[in-house]
Amino acid sequence: MFYAEPHSFFKQITIALLVLVFLLSFMTNREHLCSNHPFVTPTMSPHTIQSIIYSSIAKMTFDGHLSFKNIEFAAKDFGNRYHYTPWAVLHPKSVSDISSIIKYIFNLGLTSELTVAARGHGHSLEGQAQAYQGVVINMESLRVPEMSFHTGKQPYVDVSAGELWINVLHESLKHGLAPKSWTDYLHLTVGGTLSNAGISGQAFRYGPQINNVYQLQVVTGRGEVAICSEEQNTDLFHAVLGGLGQFGIITQARVALEPAPKMVKWIRALYTDFSTFANDQEHLVSSTDSFDYVEGFVIVNRTGLLNNWRSSFNPKDPVQANQFTSEGKILFCLEVAKYYNPEEMDHIDQEIDTLLSELNYIQSTLFQSEVSYVDFLDRVHVSEMKLRKEGLWEVAHPWLNLLIPRSSIDEFARGVFGNIVKDTSNGPVLIYPVNKSRWKNKTSLITPEEDVFYLVAFLSSAIPSSTGKDGLEHILTQNNKILNFCGRPHLGIKQYLPHYSTQEEWKAHFGTHWKVFSGRKLTYDPLAILAPGQRIFHRQKAFGLQ
Repeated sequence: MFYAEPHSFFKQITIALLVLVFLLSFMTNREHLCSNHPFVTPTMSPHTIQSIIYSSIAKMTFDGHLSFKNIEFAAKDFGNRYHYTPWAVLHPKSVSDISSIIKYIFNLGLTSELTVAARGHGHSLEGQAQAYQGVVINMESLRVPEMSFHTGKQPYVDVSAGELWINVLHESLKHGLAPKSWTDYLHLTVGGTLSNAGISGQAFRYGPQINNVYQLQVVTGRGEVAICSEEQNTDLFHAVLGGLGQFGIITQARVALEPAPKMVKWIRALYTDFSTFANDQEHLVSSTDSFDYVEGFVIVNRTGLLNNWRSSFNPKDPVQANQFTSEGKILFCLEVAKYYNPEEMDHIDQEIDTLLSELNYIQSTLFQSEVSYVDFLDRVHVSEMKLRKEGLWEVAHPWLNLLIPRSSIDEFARGVFGNIVKDTSNGPVLIYPVNKSRWKNKTSLITPEEDVFYLVAFLSSAIPSSTGKDGLEHILTQNNKILNFCGRPHLGIKQYLPHYSTQEEWKAHFGTHWKVFSGRKLTYDPLAILAPGQRIFHRQKAFGLQ
């Protein structure tokens, strides 16, 4: 491992404070696990101790800076439901900034209750990147080193974890390259998505984004800086990928690249029968010669659907499309894309026609569009801009993301669509399968046991002050009904981007993987300093030092 050098702030702390911190660092609570230190009764009040600690941290010097004012943004996220104000926000300009503050808090031992959360672009849903009265690290401030590209046989880019994926895309394209796997929304930080998974319509082929990383630089909960990969510090590498920020803060990533296409054929078609829809999706994700992107979504009781598509898509048969009605129906939309370059134009349409001929969609509902590769990948940002103008972006987003085994997807569809979910006017409902046999299986990401499972995402937006079906309470009630349905043990459903309030619920989520997960916590963040907003481990019940 590589260790951060002590920061110059230590010179500013008096000898008396150092002695006090040294003595107090041996304190522990009787409830802490694995501790060999005796219980010591503090000679100062907890308030006095915390005041000294806060004062000493405030005097630290950084390449960036520590803010105590204008920090309200760190108590807000995309979910816009939980708001926990931190004590301070660190705007790092170097990895040493991050290492120094974590190491200092770690060295305080259990005399401090301070926690640290890394915040990317603030797209968490349930306060996961917040730290109540702790320190939030604004990772977007960390943009060093600049992106460095390797264009050899296995091209890659070394990039700061605070960089946005949209910027990685634009810089990569200058070299004729692009990352292999994406999320649907690109205005997220590299470190943020790698701490979860990063799943989109390319995942059936390349796996999630955590599958497409060669190397990471990580600051652990001990303040140590480590380089990790499949060959070096392997356990830490696997732990951090999909690790929900529990084991370390990703500060740099080496991301796999491939030659980038220039254009995209973007296609949508409808189904009325779920089994037919699912079979076609599964056929596409299991084929060696398929589309480059496969997703889908559910439409329940939506009017004028095809007319809405016409602003971006052209119907294959305009006359038949005009005769199709969606009112009151439960429909399933297949969404696929084929990437290509202009010189391939002569045969790309023939390839698409061949692929489509194997499917069983409603012929009159086939719509197509032709867009640039960048416009396709950044398509959600266009919707964001429209919603921002209407004041409908920064609202509550009580999203629910589920991973459903193939063997359970039919029962789930029958029980949820049209019964619990009576319409989809509050936001899109995504549904598409992936093939886990192509995914790495040693990361911290928890998925169903079966090789093929579906991502089902209820991406609702709540209208402020509404008490109707578009209000927050109605949507949360609907989500709870869905979760209650999913709680049937034989279904084997897991949450993606999970949110639980008790450790028992987390243990149930991880199942047989809990022992490994908690063991890694003991190794890399024994005082439970990191990512308190995930509510998995609690600072006052942290593991004792070994």
